Amino acid sequence: MANKSSSSDYLNQAKQENKEEKAKKSKNKSGETFVEDVEFKSKTSKKPDEAFYVSKINKPAKYKENPNFFQSLMFQFSKDNTSGMAAQLAYYFLLAIFPLLIFLLTLVPLFQIDQQMITQFIQDYAPSQISDMLEGVISDVMSGSSGGLLSVGLIVTLWSASNGMTALMNSFNVAYDVEDNRNFFVAKSLSIVFTIILSLSVLLTFVLIVFGEQIGNLMFGTIGLDQQFQTVWSWVRSLLPVLLVFIVFVVIYTTAPNIKLQIKAVIPGAIFTTIAFLLASWGFSIYTSNFSNYNATYGAISGVIILILWLYITGIIIILGAQINAIMHKRAMRKQREGNANNESTA
Repeated sequence: MANKSSSSDYLNQAKQENKEEKAKKSKNKSGETFVEDVEFKSKTSKKPDEAFYVSKINKPAKYKENPNFFQSLMFQFSKDNTSGMAAQLAYYFLLAIFPLLIFLLTLVPLFQIDQQMITQFIQDYAPSQISDMLEGVISDVMSGSSGGLLSVGLIVTLWSASNGMTALMNSFNVAYDVEDNRNFFVAKSLSIVFTIILSLSVLLTFVLIVFGEQIGNLMFGTIGLDQQFQTVWSWVRSLLPVLLVFIVFVVIYTTAPNIKLQIKAVIPGAIFTTIAFLLASWGFSIYTSNFSNYNATYGAISGVIILILWLYITGIIIILGAQINAIMHKRAMRKQREGNANNESTA
């Protein structure tokens, strides 16, 4: 009996030591804890340089030994269930977009921004069917905005849109394979801050588009700057939406994951996401306007279907940007570990 007890204690101790050893290996110097890949047991690869790992939906994700960047991205895309996470983001974004739009539109009369300019701005960066669907909402809100609506819109917007940001933060943690040990209040506060940053960037875009000429006249007339600066200012006004989208993605990619990152580490993903988002919106608008007939298939709800599909594509692009940053970060960490190991061996 004593032998059985001692054997049991020994096994438990061995299991505990094994867990502690894995935990140490999965942690880096910054204190983040990473989730290790699990080998897929019911399917084996026929090629010696390939292996299968369990994805987030328990499907096999093929991994190739010494992969190039594209192969690493495809493995990350499959393992993280990117399409499923993008569908989740589309759902939360759909719930958040209308409260966010109502909140922003209640602020528009304070800046004396023309309704037609807002509609034109949406048409420039969203498919035509979506802008047509939102036109009625814009007219109703701007004609009946009030302080009560503003306060209610603020509360609903911050809560609804923050749910979308929370889902976005979760997808980033999955991309980096890092555990999220932040408590509910910290995570919720971060998601609300990201929502406010996004709202302020949209408002800043509107203000500079509407009052950009007056600001330029002030800088180049009253202050007396050179005419060359006025040309630069005209370019800045034209590129402002793109610059703001890029800055917002840089901020979110840097601070949303539960891992310490430098700004330069997220630049590649932010550039990809900004360019891909603008190109996808432009291409999707052309497709829905010329090559599809959603009205015949879905009738009155065709605008909602197109909006969901556009948000789904946007979700995939944002997650891909995070995965690009994550792959580059993992490679940099791997090189650093190999360098430290070489230094220790030579010492």
